[in-house]
Amino acid sequence: MLEVGMKAPDFTLLNQNGEEISLSDYRGKKVILYFYPKDNTPGCTKQACGFAENYPQFQEKDAVILGVSKDSVKSHKKFEEKFQLPFPLLSDSQRTVIEAYDVWKEKNMYGKKVMGVVRTTYLINEEGIIEKVFDKVKAADNPNQMLNEV
Repeated sequence: MLEVGMKAPDFTLLNQNGEEISLSDYRGKKVILYFYPKDNTPGCTKQACGFAENYPQFQEKDAVILGVSKDSVKSHKKFEEKFQLPFPLLSDSQRTVIEAYDVWKEKNMYGKKVMGVVRTTYLINEEGIIEKVFDKVKAADNPNQMLNEV
């Protein structure tokens, strides 16, 4: 797990519109970088819609929200349009960033051990340093939790 005080690994991924987005594009702003398992699943939808509902407050605090999963750009586009999400969803189908941020782990699903994305949120400060790490995040609570942190 990456730790508080470490420099957040930079990356470049495609968003739901097929545009390249890099973490370094957001220097000077706080970044909420959240990793989630899959578009259009109940928990991930609750989390994304919670961030969308609170989006104006995050903007007031000059904070950026970036969601990352291994879903495709096309899947992200459908998810964004269905729920009118106002922030970038980044596609990491190769799991490069997911693994760099140490969120690809063994999980227990329906009694079976499987590998997958463990819901995790990083708060990165204006200089690109990890300020807080939240692992085993509760999807419905995470947006309000992060609003209180920024």
